[in-house]
Amino acid sequence: MLGTLTNEQMDDLLKRLTIGRLGYRDDRKCYITPVTYAYDGKYIYGQSNEGMKLNIIRNNPYVCFEVDAILNMANWESILLWGHFEELVDETAKRGREYLYNHLLDQLTSTTIHLQKHGHSFEEDDKNRIKQIVYRIHIGEMTGRFEKQ
Repeated sequence: MLGTLTNEQMDDLLKRLTIGRLGYRDDRKCYITPVTYAYDGKYIYGQSNEGMKLNIIRNNPYVCFEVDAILNMANWESILLWGHFEELVDETAKRGREYLYNHLLDQLTSTTIHLQKHGHSFEEDDKNRIKQIVYRIHIGEMTGRFEKQ
């Protein structure tokens, strides 16, 4: 059976998942980037380092965001939403980062695990986990579909 997800079902799926795809465009191309995220019932929160993605989005803050949960070709759920990208600063950024990390904490690599390289251990570099910019997406429109057998 194919169907449309209700607002409650979309809310639940966005809260359950932690990886989505951020869509954005410049004057020439469209881009899709996988990102980790957290959803608080109103906003999508994420983080990023400086780079091409942020440069493009700063010039055109209207973005789309997609998540999906796929068990197999006959059992899946998918959401597509459109919204406005906002960089967070000061206390709002701090609260956004805390929410994001608390939501993702159980999926982050443990700081007690040390990767091995040529027989020597080294510490995980937190620069890979802590990005410079915290952002949120103000959701304007959202749609979801599913198939279940």
